Amino acid sequence: MIEMWREAALENAATWVAWGGLVIGIVFGFTVHRTNFCTMGSISDIMSFGDWRRFRSWLMAAGVAIIGVAVIERTGVVDTGYSIYTSSTLQWGGHVIGGLLFGIGMVFAGGCVTKNLARAGGGDLRSFVVLGVIGVAGYMTIGGLFGPARVAVTAPMTTDLAGLGAESQRIDGLLATLTGLGANTANIVTVAVIAGAILVWVFWDRAFRTSANHVLAGLVIGLCVLAGWVLTGLTFDDFADNPQVQSLSFVRPAGDTVDYLMRFTAYDAASFTVATLVGALLGAFLSAITNKSFAFATFSDSSDTLRNLFGAILMGIGGVSALGCTIGQSVTGFSTLALGSLITFVFIVIGGVIGMKAMEALA
Repeated sequence: MIEMWREAALENAATWVAWGGLVIGIVFGFTVHRTNFCTMGSISDIMSFGDWRRFRSWLMAAGVAIIGVAVIERTGVVDTGYSIYTSSTLQWGGHVIGGLLFGIGMVFAGGCVTKNLARAGGGDLRSFVVLGVIGVAGYMTIGGLFGPARVAVTAPMTTDLAGLGAESQRIDGLLATLTGLGANTANIVTVAVIAGAILVWVFWDRAFRTSANHVLAGLVIGLCVLAGWVLTGLTFDDFADNPQVQSLSFVRPAGDTVDYLMRFTAYDAASFTVATLVGALLGAFLSAITNKSFAFATFSDSSDTLRNLFGAILMGIGGVSALGCTIGQSVTGFSTLALGSLITFVFIVIGGVIGMKAMEALA
């Protein structure tokens, strides 16, 4: 059955990726807008009200994705070893510094990339500007003006785990290397411990488990990430010019989308990254229209403008340095059990706390 789907997908992979990515993005954007899912907001809820429900929703998405990826890897749908997350080269400096910068930036910009996509779809023109600046700053950090500085700062803070006998930075692989367990056993143990601990902690809280809105957000977002892995896994061709297995992420894709809009005629079809980002905007728009909340908004004053642009630049630099964002690393990357993704997750949260404290001091 899987091979039948793979053959069908590979016959016209570009079309599958473009339209499949669009559908996944629409579901994702609709869900984020309708449930008010917000990773920056989850940190704010904890610090201001002691409310952990949105944070638990974020973690639930990661837990669902971890279990789902374990299943589709075992059934041969996808090999996340072809993704950017599982290399044996652990760029821990990029994960730490990038995570901190992204976390601080999302506070100044009033939300992470995901939240700005939801706001933009709902008519907030500020978020359109923020998304554009994130994309440009991200591209400048990949190989543009900021690129040399990124490499100079983060390259020395890199560890090649292959020298320690590990084939990748996956936590289950590291467990197998350290303990001598078989690869399958180590994977089962790691998934059971990490995903199990996440879901037990998430549903231990009565306020969360009785909030259908928060539970739905965590479930659907986790499944959207899983759907992305399935789609790109089925259409993966290692003989293609640029084979890539991936799922939802939104920092570099913001830059990819700007580039696509500027050079539309140079592309045969929209990439997965472009399709999912545009889909997220459309999904948020559909949610805003159907619940009658669509309304145009813009910057309130020059201070608001500068604050948002500053945050957008930090998110662009940080997201590229850390190889992802609150979805791209904390859910998509973490679903592969990559150690770097876990590091980024932790330091995005720390950066968010620092950003909140900084905003309070400036108020």
